[in-house]
Amino acid sequence: MPDIAPLRPGDPPRLGNFELKGRLGEGGQGVVYLGESDEGERAAVKLLHVRFTGEAHARSRFARELAAARRVEAFCTARVLDADLDGETPYIASELIDGPSLRQVVERDGPLEGEALTKLAIGTVTALAAIHHAGIAHRDFKPDNVLLAADGPRVVDFGISKIIDESGTITTRAVGTPAYMAPEQIAGERVGFAADVFAWGSTMIFTATGRSPFGRETIVATLNRVVNHEADVSGLPEDLRPIVAACLAKDQKRRPSADEVLRRLLGHPAEDAEVSDEVLAEGVQAATVDLTRTDMPARSARRRPLVLTGLAAAGVAAAVALVQLAPTFGDDVKPTPAPSPSPTATPTPSTGSALLDRIRKTGQLRVGYRKGLPGVAHSPREGDPLEGFEIDVARRIAEELGVPEDGLTFVPVGQAERASALERRRVDLVISTFSITGQRSTQVAFAGPYYLAHRDILVRAGAGITRAEHLRGKVVCVPAGSTAAVALKDKGIAFETVEEDDMSRCAEKVSDGSADALVGDDLVIAGFGARREGLKIAGVKLTDDRYGIGLRLGDPVACEKINEIVADAYRDGVVKQWLARHFATVDFRYETERPRPESCR
Repeated sequence: MPDIAPLRPGDPPRLGNFELKGRLGEGGQGVVYLGESDEGERAAVKLLHVRFTGEAHARSRFARELAAARRVEAFCTARVLDADLDGETPYIASELIDGPSLRQVVERDGPLEGEALTKLAIGTVTALAAIHHAGIAHRDFKPDNVLLAADGPRVVDFGISKIIDESGTITTRAVGTPAYMAPEQIAGERVGFAADVFAWGSTMIFTATGRSPFGRETIVATLNRVVNHEADVSGLPEDLRPIVAACLAKDQKRRPSADEVLRRLLGHPAEDAEVSDEVLAEGVQAATVDLTRTDMPARSARRRPLVLTGLAAAGVAAAVALVQLAPTFGDDVKPTPAPSPSPTATPTPSTGSALLDRIRKTGQLRVGYRKGLPGVAHSPREGDPLEGFEIDVARRIAEELGVPEDGLTFVPVGQAERASALERRRVDLVISTFSITGQRSTQVAFAGPYYLAHRDILVRAGAGITRAEHLRGKVVCVPAGSTAAVALKDKGIAFETVEEDDMSRCAEKVSDGSADALVGDDLVIAGFGARREGLKIAGVKLTDDRYGIGLRLGDPVACEKINEIVADAYRDGVVKQWLARHFATVDFRYETERPRPESCR
């Protein structure tokens, strides 16, 4: 978590939907606050300085930052949550990235080496390629603007970015941070994507050595070195040296594109076309490394050559070596192609599914789950393996997809994070009480459902409560943040409420008689009820909730395969066995018939 300073006199207490909790930082353009929404979601809220609010130019630049951030893929930057550019206090609220900057990590732990450096290089150039695909020239790429989240690096602060339109218009204004500016930014020439590539090369030298290649005591000396001196790349691993040297060519026409750099880091042959979404996904997965942990030293015990040891898990053949780049990329110099495969090697045909192909190559599957739900997904004691109905569903799917036992990884995701975890490729699937609704996402599809849940009520077995109307005038326990009891109000049933911190405390109140009922999804409340004797699910079925398996949009082959696995699990009777095992101690008439399947097309 970034350092938080207290609010100062004159700071607004609230901006839009966000209550301001403290200051995260301040720059020339504005102040960044820690905000928290009414739903508990935290954000970095950037407020334009009061002295600029009356300036059309400043508001226009702020609007460009918002437009740029919204155009870029969410996996490589901070997602925009809210914004108001027309009011008296213009602000942009973005996702709060819980991780330090690259500069902070290097200054704290020293330069990166080995696999950590490799993954950082891949992750940052993947982000840069995605930014360029959105038509954005960042123009201030530097270690301070690379934040290291647990699921990979994010590039932030589009305050001086430039959206390059279809006509190819590129700014000539010299803006940026001197030590990471390209020569064309200083000379007043056309500034576009190539300037970001130059800044990426400078950033890699800083990452590997702890020193900026052009930084000097004065701005004038720094700018002079950018224009007239060659960078010292000797501190980089041997295989990364020519890549970075090419990116730092003084002539922007001779620099590789971010796409070219990414292809070479991943071991792909050079191509003229831009990299595909699959290659970007490969880069994201290859870059996943938690550099925010203070217990993991950034420096290796000994320097290792730049070998993409972690990329086998990203779908790159282990036999393909990293491509050596020529020092320059002019028309007369061609990059060395990747080694040809063995003549005896037979390529494995694609399944037609990006997910299934990746599983076939890597043997890995990451499943998002909602932790802390007894009977559904939880660890009985700290350090124990996960267990529960949804864990059983996940294990069955992994087994049928050919994932070895040690290749299945469970990733906790909050209820509000399920879609974004898929969009950012933190996980491959989400099995997490994820209801299929009529509202379609632009990034998430559903397989299944794997269970037809119902909004229901947990009561004492002898209380005589068998219909929703029986709760009229009764005491209903409501966990903090839960809206489940609204279903009773929608039926016109008046009841008293008692609030508790969580669902477990509410189940305890029902058990001891200090509350008459707990409302919630039947699987969830049954799980809490199963830990206590004498409780039952009333079976009132206030609503239907089709729990689906979330996956990224556009993979119908994987979706249909998962639907087959779910159908087989119902047909074989194993779903009934799972439900009986986890909810046997509570009176619960769970569903045992397969729900109507979701269409994958």
